[in-house]
Amino acid sequence: MADQEFSRLPSLPPYTTMIFAAIDALKEKEGSSESSISNYIESTCEFLPDEHANILSDMLNKLVDSGELVVLNDNYMRPDPTAPLKRGRGRPPKPKDPAVLETRIQAQTGSEIKRGRGRPKKDPNAPPAPKKVKAAAVPAAPSKTGRPRGRPRKVQPEFAGVEAN
Repeated sequence: MADQEFSRLPSLPPYTTMIFAAIDALKEKEGSSESSISNYIESTCEFLPDEHANILSDMLNKLVDSGELVVLNDNYMRPDPTAPLKRGRGRPPKPKDPAVLETRIQAQTGSEIKRGRGRPKKDPNAPPAPKKVKAAAVPAAPSKTGRPRGRPRKVQPEFAGVEAN
């Protein structure tokens, strides 16, 4: 909006009011195209900046994003006030249960301690835990075949005839 104020002449009304005036004046059932809005603004306003087409398309996009205008088949029109609001993409939010909200409020007031998600933080003032004493290694009983459990270790082959310096 800040660059819009610098680019327009002092006698020129804001682009939003010019766009709404053009849409209201044209009153087409299917809406008004960007070119018809531009032609109407050019016919009613005497002095337009050189970048009029760019400013108009930017303002139309901003008005569509904010919900003040609706685009249907590349035609711009005001939204129907009786039409339901358009829902955004994705999953709708869960309805808020008043009972859950009350327990959250009580937890914040201090009457109940609320646990956070995940593992609790370690208390920095707690004494250190005693170290565990390792039990003496008890040799495992050999298997019936006499071989140790698991995969045998990889043996590095010795190269014959190579001397290390």
